[in-house]
Amino acid sequence: MPAVPKHRQPIINAAVTLFRRQGFARTGLNDIVDVSGAPKGSLYHYFPDGKSSIAVAAVEEAGRRVAATVAKLAAECGSTADLLRAHARLLSGWMQGSGFRNGCPITTVLLELAPRERAVSDAGRKAYAARLSILRDKLVADGFARPRAETLAVLCTSALQGALIQARVERSGRPIEVTAAELARLIEREARG
Repeated sequence: MPAVPKHRQPIINAAVTLFRRQGFARTGLNDIVDVSGAPKGSLYHYFPDGKSSIAVAAVEEAGRRVAATVAKLAAECGSTADLLRAHARLLSGWMQGSGFRNGCPITTVLLELAPRERAVSDAGRKAYAARLSILRDKLVADGFARPRAETLAVLCTSALQGALIQARVERSGRPIEVTAAELARLIEREARG
């Protein structure tokens, strides 16, 4: 029976945290070692292709976390509009809780590495696709035709990602909450006819 990868997940978790807070370029391997508590040799054992392979794993992990959060909200909320407002409250709270130091680890990494790092770009595409499919399915359940639901899911995701950046710059959750409220109004208005 193969050994359990003892240090792999702590390394990934540390990378997600650090990339969210300070970006890819400003995060060194020693930072990841310090935060993860893993021996430095573990980095090279689990990620022999270096820091960019850690970025792939971090984007995949962050994508799973975001998709799980959005899926949970989709199950709990009666409509996509309600989901967007609830997600905005969570995002705003998380940003405030970090003193607006944290951003989205997916976005920070992709802004620095895509498109030149194909594996990172692919991981980002998959992370966004998972989120988009949950939103699309919720919009279809709200009565939207699939093509329109796909378009609205892209709009919602893109707008909220931009709002996260603006919230960080302004040190306020207001951009996130305003964006989600406007998206929710748009969706509710369109759903009514």
